[in-house]
Amino acid sequence: MGNTETVSLTPAQRLHFDIYGFVLLENVLTPDETSRMKDALYRMKADPDLKAKRVYAHRNGEHHVLLGNLVEYDPTLLEYAAHPKLVPLVEEVVGGTVRLEETEAIINRRNPDADLKELHKRRYNPTGFHRGTQHGWGTYIEQNKFHCIFVKTLAYLTDVGPDDGGTSVVPGSHRLTWPAREMIEAAMSDDKLIHQVEATAGSVLLFPESLIHSTTAIRSDKERVILVAGYTPPMVREWPGNEVSSEFVETLPEEIRPLISGSDSWHWKRKY
Repeated sequence: MGNTETVSLTPAQRLHFDIYGFVLLENVLTPDETSRMKDALYRMKADPDLKAKRVYAHRNGEHHVLLGNLVEYDPTLLEYAAHPKLVPLVEEVVGGTVRLEETEAIINRRNPDADLKELHKRRYNPTGFHRGTQHGWGTYIEQNKFHCIFVKTLAYLTDVGPDDGGTSVVPGSHRLTWPAREMIEAAMSDDKLIHQVEATAGSVLLFPESLIHSTTAIRSDKERVILVAGYTPPMVREWPGNEVSSEFVETLPEEIRPLISGSDSWHWKRKY
C-alpha cells in the first residue's frame, strides 16, 4: 500500500474511458491477490454473525448475496480498497484526492427459477440498470477530460464469459443528460446499445457512477464473484451503512487513514 510508483491511464485507456464511460484494466490483481480476496468473501458469505462485524448482507434466495462495508472484516479486502494500482487511477478520473465511499461484493449464480430459453432470446439480460449520479450533476470537464466525483472499481475474481453475468453498461451514457429512465427503455428495446463486459479473473472495470450499468443474468452453471469499491472527494459522505469505525481507523497506517476515513474533509488536492 505504500508503493509510490506513478500509475496512470494510458492515452488509449483514457480515450476509451472518455468515449464509452468505462475501461477494463486487464490482469491488475495477481493470482494470489485474487485468490485471497475470493476466499475472504466466501468466508464472509458463510459467517453467521456478520452484523456484529459491521458487515451488511442482502440475500436474494440462495443464488445471490450482496455484502457490504467490507474493509474491517479481512485485511485483503482493505488491501483492495487501498490498492496502489487502482487508487491513483480513480484520483485521475475524480480529479483530486479521494476517500473510500463504499465497499461491496456480489456472489451469485443463475437464478434457479430462470427460464433459460427466455434468457437466450436476448443477447444480454440486465437485471437492474441504474446510475448513482448524472452528467452535469457530479461530472465536469477539465482540460478536455471527463471527470466524475463518484467513481468505482469492480474487480472480477472469477472469469466472466458471455453467459457468466458480466456487467452490462450503456456506453456513452455517462455524458448524456437524458433522463435515465428514457435511456434504459431505449437500450432495452435494442440491445445493440448495450455492452456486456467479459473479463478474466484479476481484471478490474473502472467506471463513473454517471454510467448506466447493471448486473446481468447468468445463463451458465458458473458462480460469479465480484468485489467493488466506490470513491468520492473527501468532503463527500460515505454511503449509509459503510461507515468505518474510528477504532479501526486508528489501527491503519497513517498514509491510508485519510483514504479510508475521509478525514481530509474539505482539504481537496486537485490532480488534473
